[in-house]
Amino acid sequence: MKKVFKKILAVSLAAVMSASLAACGSSPAPAAEAPAADNGAAAPAAAAPAADGDIKIGVSIWSSTDVLGSQCKRILDEAAKALGVQVQYVDQGHVSEQVTASVEQLCAAGCQGIIICNSADTEMTSAIKTCNDNGVYLAQFFRIISEQNSPDIYKAAVDSPYYVGAVHENEPENGEKLVNILLDKGDRNIGLIGWEQGDATWLGRLEGYTKGVEAWNAAHPDDQAKLSEPQYAGTSSEGGSKAAEALMAADPDLDALIPAGGGGDPLQGAIAAVERAGKTGQIDIVSTDFLPDLKERLENGSMAAESGGHYCDPLFAFMMVYNAIKGNYTGIEGNFINMNFPYLYVASPEDYGDYEKYFVDQLPYTDDELVEMAGLSVDDLSKKCAALSIEDAAARSK
Repeated sequence: MKKVFKKILAVSLAAVMSASLAACGSSPAPAAEAPAADNGAAAPAAAAPAADGDIKIGVSIWSSTDVLGSQCKRILDEAAKALGVQVQYVDQGHVSEQVTASVEQLCAAGCQGIIICNSADTEMTSAIKTCNDNGVYLAQFFRIISEQNSPDIYKAAVDSPYYVGAVHENEPENGEKLVNILLDKGDRNIGLIGWEQGDATWLGRLEGYTKGVEAWNAAHPDDQAKLSEPQYAGTSSEGGSKAAEALMAADPDLDALIPAGGGGDPLQGAIAAVERAGKTGQIDIVSTDFLPDLKERLENGSMAAESGGHYCDPLFAFMMVYNAIKGNYTGIEGNFINMNFPYLYVASPEDYGDYEKYFVDQLPYTDDELVEMAGLSVDDLSKKCAALSIEDAAARSK
């Protein structure tokens, strides 16, 4: 059975306001050795490392056409072109049945590796088994399986000889930073819009929102803030609009909204609902996943702040899978790569200016840099991931 290099690397990252990031990494902490998973069938024999022109990597994504999804597709297409590999997308809408079916579809299409943004940990049971059965490498982006909430699924990932790892953000920290922006602005009645119940990323952000409000209330007994029960929007603009309307109807004193993400479309729907209600500027909105017109929205007050700029997250999952297919990440079984990716935060048009220059008007990596990245070790790839910031992109651009 082919062994893949799966090593846990804890990289702690601190994203700093005013479009500045400082990142620091900790030393690797490998997981304990574990026996290969018993899938009820022998794993396929490992194939010889593939040549670039023969490599095909599948992308299971909620949408490759919405705001965030199209940005992810742009950088992945550029990486595939630079490396001379094929890439195939399946849009699964974060519908559980479609998520699991997408992995089967990509395996059947001849992909040697798949990167996936799933909607719940439970879907990874089927995804891991399908990839084990077909000898296909698998990595998550924007997601990691929760060891605390899904210990059996987490163990299946650790045991799998084909689960390479996960690239994800520090979501509790992200949630806490965003809710503190609202609290510092004087907002006290905050409405929450999630996308899918049980999604690990949403739950991480919710943990941060809750922690931030609890800390505020403990420090300010005479100036209490509250969070609403979440309204769920799915990943559509219509869902975000309906959720915002429901929250405004339920609380006439609502002065802030946090559409938690979902690719950008729910946020756009929520903004439209606030505009229709004539409450732009009265209800502060913060969210995650940069909108294409964020600069204008920061100027007109329809957005108060946003975290995002993380569309290169799947690029690093892509590079992990590419290296596994090439036979570069081998030698240690029973571990997987755990890579944290830094958020960027903007709260003014000025904050957004440099981001636009180095992440919108152009990609933060050239083709030559993408090729160089594909040859990095796990440790060096993790450091490259942790280092990405507006300042880093600007320095390399010069």
